[in-house]
Amino acid sequence: MNEFLEPGMIVAHPGAPDWGLGQVQSRIGLKITVNFEHRGKLVIDGNHVVLRLISGRSVPQE
Repeated sequence: MNEFLEPGMIVAHPGAPDWGLGQVQSRIGLKITVNFEHRGKLVIDGNHVVLRLISGRSVPQE
């Protein structure tokens, strides 16, 4: 279910809402690197977690 994710997309981790929104940095197979607002950069194993798509475009930089 994570195969459609691309860099720049905004996602949420369904099991960790306190991490905030995350921006996909890369996806290689089922390993997805995401930079979360309140948790930082993490590698998510797509075999165990299906990230929830929030937006297909990146968050504007301030």
